[in-house]
Amino acid sequence: MAKPKISFFKKIIISAFLIILLVLGVGAYLAYKTIYQPNVNLGDKKSQIIYIPTGSSFSDVLRILSENNIIENTSTFQWLSEKKKYKNAIKPGKYRVLANMSNNELVNLLRAGIQEPVEINFNGLKTKNQLISRVSKRIEADSLSLYYALNDNAYLKKFGFNSTTVQALFMPDSYEFYWNTSVDEFFERMAAEYRLFWTDERQSKAKQIGFTQTEVAILASIVQSEQCCDIAEQKMIAGLYINRLNKGMLLQSDPTVIFAIGDFTIQRVSFEQTRYNSPFNTYLNKGLPPAPIGFVSKSSLEAVLNYTKNEYIYMCAKEDFSGRHNFAKSYQEHQQFAKKYRAALNARNIH
Repeated sequence: MAKPKISFFKKIIISAFLIILLVLGVGAYLAYKTIYQPNVNLGDKKSQIIYIPTGSSFSDVLRILSENNIIENTSTFQWLSEKKKYKNAIKPGKYRVLANMSNNELVNLLRAGIQEPVEINFNGLKTKNQLISRVSKRIEADSLSLYYALNDNAYLKKFGFNSTTVQALFMPDSYEFYWNTSVDEFFERMAAEYRLFWTDERQSKAKQIGFTQTEVAILASIVQSEQCCDIAEQKMIAGLYINRLNKGMLLQSDPTVIFAIGDFTIQRVSFEQTRYNSPFNTYLNKGLPPAPIGFVSKSSLEAVLNYTKNEYIYMCAKEDFSGRHNFAKSYQEHQQFAKKYRAALNARNIH
């Protein structure tokens, strides 16, 4: 029995169906490739950081990706960005783009605003200008904006400081920020950290000494400049300076002279330098300086709040250059220690 022949019309339908399947298949493959196949080519690098500034448009994002040679096919990235509504949802920040990312992964990263955090610390800083330089290199807020904020008394008043005392707001530590942090956000974060440190218990200890929180920071900055690392000796030094304050004596701290002059390379303070006219010079002015002479660590603040009670009035760096000090109750004893230290300085040709 003969098989029935397929009609010409049916052949056309089958052919059309197969063509449609083929077109759909090719379309699906191209869509899959556009969405899921790698489109980020970083050469030999495993990742690359890009920065998208605040106020950027989608065209700015394309320019940034192009300038950094991030993507191979811009048109497919644009197509998917439109489909996923990223074009109108640009989020500024610092982003780490990984090698071989697909368009889908890259768009999701940028659209969700999944930033690479930045770390800032204030260790070793002395002046506001040093702070501005350090911070402006890590976050989007520029140096000029930070300068104005740090010197604007009306702005600083809401944080409880002025342009002279504002250094007491910042405590050296490692802090994580997003790169697109604004000046206001930076100050609010630092104020929050400040409030976190100054618990009721610590405020009570400051009052027992007869200090404001800022005065604790001022003395701590001097103590820290005299002794950076030995907490036990920091407490001794704090006790010594409190003794001098209570007796109405000049603090006569060399680091205050160095800060007043502004030359932090000075290794040996001369008599002439102790005559330098500045409110920060504790050889000329009784009491505490008007502001901290550096950014004060939490441990140094603690050293002042928990100072060691003693009867010492004088101290001098040890002649072994260990960074520690000889303490004395009398001027005569102090002179003996000072003579040894001066001889050690001379032997090393430090003038």
